[in-house]
Amino acid sequence: MISDERLELLTDRYDYLGHALGTPDEFSNEEFVKLSREYADLGPVVEAVNALKAARQEVEDLEEMIASGDDPEMRELAQEELKELKEKLPQMDRDLSIQLLPKDAADDKSAILEIRAGTGGDEAALFAGDLYEMYEKYAATQGWKMEMISGSPSDVGGFKEVMANVSGKGVFAKLKFESGVHRVQRVPATESGGRIHTSAATVAVMPEAEEVDIEIRPEDIRIDTMRSSGAGGQHVNTTDSAVRITHLPTGIVVTSSEKSQHRNREKAMQVLRARLYDREREMLAAERSEARKSQVGSGDRSERIRTYNFPQGRVTDHRIGLTLHKLDQILAGEGLEEVIDALISEDQAAKLSAMEEGF
Repeated sequence: MISDERLELLTDRYDYLGHALGTPDEFSNEEFVKLSREYADLGPVVEAVNALKAARQEVEDLEEMIASGDDPEMRELAQEELKELKEKLPQMDRDLSIQLLPKDAADDKSAILEIRAGTGGDEAALFAGDLYEMYEKYAATQGWKMEMISGSPSDVGGFKEVMANVSGKGVFAKLKFESGVHRVQRVPATESGGRIHTSAATVAVMPEAEEVDIEIRPEDIRIDTMRSSGAGGQHVNTTDSAVRITHLPTGIVVTSSEKSQHRNREKAMQVLRARLYDREREMLAAERSEARKSQVGSGDRSERIRTYNFPQGRVTDHRIGLTLHKLDQILAGEGLEEVIDALISEDQAAKLSAMEEGF
């Protein structure tokens, strides 16, 4: 149970921030933005705090009424109300505890989504295309914008690999558990014998990094221009519009090959920042390996996380043992929310348990 002292500290901090933001001249722009963000984040928390404090006070008032009341009918009504309130309190306490869990600093960020065909040849590429469409449709249900950065289409359809920017508030918080190996079991369109094949595609979700998150020094990168390649058209093989950026300290290489060289530079730098930011986060996570035990899955992209079984119309997430017979709805985007919500809830529960055990 969250102590009354901690509840008071939260409301005091919120009141202080509200007062401080009324005198913006006392802070630098950076400090003011930081305080404004904290104040906005604390708003819903303080609402929950006030509701919990009011409920606890009501419990005390009802207990006092029952102990001192002479009217049997009023005492009985108070006892019923007290019982209902005491049943609600643990959930209110838990909901507030979840709100107070340490937040991933990247949760509010947009994300870079990368899908690569794995084992399974042409069928794996088709499945990579299915996953891309699933995330595109899911993004639409969330009011996010999804824009392809680069793609290598397969001859039979789908993608050998594809990368996209998914922009909106809280994108990474919802998509971060999608990283890993996604497996499909179905009869391939290219299979005449009707046998079920198993193929796979790898999904990587990286938080989009801003320039303030990652500093890239000009002397640390090499930018090469190349001739674009593609299906044809007047720009293909006639202009040096494609861009390849090499980050010399890490050896990370990113490319972009649209028609506009300027746009290619922007996209390549966007991806490079995301890769460097993701690399930095992985290094920090490795240092805090004990804390990773309280997460759903390791985030390891070689980990098999989900199976899409077409003959049985089911999707199974192996990390939390969730099976839903809603394959069509999930691939159509709207059903994916149920899977993601379950992953987030499981992660929150694991973190709460770890905190209670002192990890």
